[in-house]
Amino acid sequence: MSSNTFGTLFKLSTFGESHGKAIGGTIEGCPAGLKIDLDFIQSELDRRKPGQSNLSTTRKESDKVQLLSGVFKGISTGYPIGFILLNEDQQSNDYTPLKDLYRPSHADYSTEKKFGVRDFRGGGRSSARETACRVVAGAIAKLLLKKYKIEVRAFVKQVGTVVLKKNHNELKLSHTELNAVRCPDEAVALKMIKAIETARKQGDSLGGCIQCVAENVPAGLGEPVFDKLHAVLAHAMLSINAVKAFEIGAGFEAISKKGSEMNDEFLPSTSKNLKTKTNHSGGIQGGISNGMPIWFNVGFKPVSSISRTQKTVNKSGRSVALEITGRHDPCVLPRAVPIVESMTALVLADFLLLARSNQV
Repeated sequence: MSSNTFGTLFKLSTFGESHGKAIGGTIEGCPAGLKIDLDFIQSELDRRKPGQSNLSTTRKESDKVQLLSGVFKGISTGYPIGFILLNEDQQSNDYTPLKDLYRPSHADYSTEKKFGVRDFRGGGRSSARETACRVVAGAIAKLLLKKYKIEVRAFVKQVGTVVLKKNHNELKLSHTELNAVRCPDEAVALKMIKAIETARKQGDSLGGCIQCVAENVPAGLGEPVFDKLHAVLAHAMLSINAVKAFEIGAGFEAISKKGSEMNDEFLPSTSKNLKTKTNHSGGIQGGISNGMPIWFNVGFKPVSSISRTQKTVNKSGRSVALEITGRHDPCVLPRAVPIVESMTALVLADFLLLARSNQV
C-alpha cells in the first residue's frame, strides 16, 4: 500500500509512472462555480516542463493537460476534476542496463525492498515526472486563492555556492521569470547560470535553495497541535523529489539569537489583522497564520543522475562501476519553482476551506 493522495478537503490524488503511457490525477473538494482558466493551467505547466532551456533535461514533453471531468463550460461543477497528461518522449531503452543495478542516492533499492518489484525505467513512480500533476492541481488552487487575493511566488535563492543575499522584501519578485534560472536578481542569476553550465560540462550537478512567499494570507489558518500550518507546509515541501530541508522564517538563524532579538513586534493598527515590524516567525505563530506574509526556504540536493562514473552495487551485492546515460537536469531548481508554488497553494487552499468550520 502507498499513499498517493495529499490534502484533507481540497485533495489531490495522482497516478502514473515516468515511462508509462500517461500521468494524471483527480482533484476533489474544489468548490463549484470557480472559473477554470485552462490557459493559466497550461502556462504553469510550461514553467515546469522539461526542455524549456539549456539548463534542463533535453527530454521533450508538451505536457498538454486534458481535463476529463468536473468542469462544464469553463466552470467547476463541484464534482472531482479528472485530468491526464500523455507521456510523449520516453526513451526507456536508456534504462535497460540499470535493471540489475541500484543507482546511488536514488529510490531504486528502497522501492524494491518496499514493494518487492521495481520499475527501473526512469524511477517509475518515484520520478519527478509525477510533479507535473501537482502543478495542474496547484494552478487550480491558485485560481481559488486569487478570489481571496492571496498570491504565492517562489524564486531561486541559491545554486551551489552562489547565493542571493537580499531579503525577499528587497526584491522585485515580478522579475523572477525574466531569466532561465528564475532568480529575480539579474546579476546573481548570471552567476547561477554559469555555475550550472560548468557543472553540466563537468558531468556533475548542483543543488540549492528556493524561497517561497505567500502574501495576503488571512490570520487564523492552521491548527495548534499536529496540523500546524508550517508542519503541513513542511510535509508538502519534503514530499517533492530531491528536497532535503525546510526552514520557516528565521529558521536555523534563530538558534543563535536571544529572545529579545527574535520577537515579532506588533505595530499599532485599527485593521482587523494586526501587523508586525519584523517577521522572524515567517507569518506563522503557534501553528496558525498571523496575517503577515508567509515565507520559507526549501533545500534541494544535487541531482543524483550524473554522467560521471559512480560506484554502486548490483542485485547480487557486488560492487560495480556505473555510467548513467539518458537525459537529466544538471540542476532541478529552475523547474522546481512552480512545483514549490503549487504545493504551497494546495496547502493554503485546503486550510482556507477547513477554516469555514472553525467558527459558527
